[in-house]
Amino acid sequence: VYTAELEVLQQLTGYALTRGLLCAMRRKPLPTVEAVCRSARRIAVLENVMNPTNVGAIFRSAAALGMDAVLLTQASSNPLYRRAIRVSMGTVFQIPWTFFPEGEAWPENGLEKLRTLGFRTAAMALTDDSVSIEDEALMAEPKLAIVLGTEGDGLAQTTIAACDYTVKIPMSHKVDSLNVAAAGALAFWQLRAR
Repeated sequence: VYTAELEVLQQLTGYALTRGLLCAMRRKPLPTVEAVCRSARRIAVLENVMNPTNVGAIFRSAAALGMDAVLLTQASSNPLYRRAIRVSMGTVFQIPWTFFPEGEAWPENGLEKLRTLGFRTAAMALTDDSVSIEDEALMAEPKLAIVLGTEGDGLAQTTIAACDYTVKIPMSHKVDSLNVAAAGALAFWQLRAR
């Protein structure tokens, strides 16, 4: 951890730092999906969530609301991006996470890998055949992966079709959807392991 005059740190980083500190770390190699999921009962899966603010908010909610791990597809923003770390309040360093391997097809290989690890998959999406987030069978699953989609478009149709459940959050006042971070927080709380 380095301290210096604010102007010096701004010259070094190119950012207007507000705390007057700079930390340099060596990144550990990312663990495998299998290692991250080894003892997990509830995991969050982020499909192409690109906004670092949303990634950070999802990590914070995942850590606070009972998720055991977070998995990200390759197009998702890196949780170690400074904005994601800041919004997460440092929980990116507390909850296990990794990316699905580069070169492996998502959703085919990723969802199949989760199934071999014993997980049922729940796509958070508004479709005609969605079950309510309060569905008792869904909440009773021993191992569940909650799959959240990118900002704007949500989950890919191929992902929705390949998941075991399609889940919706009932809404009022003709609101059609929630921000991915807000939807994740609600899903994590409702579907946490009991």
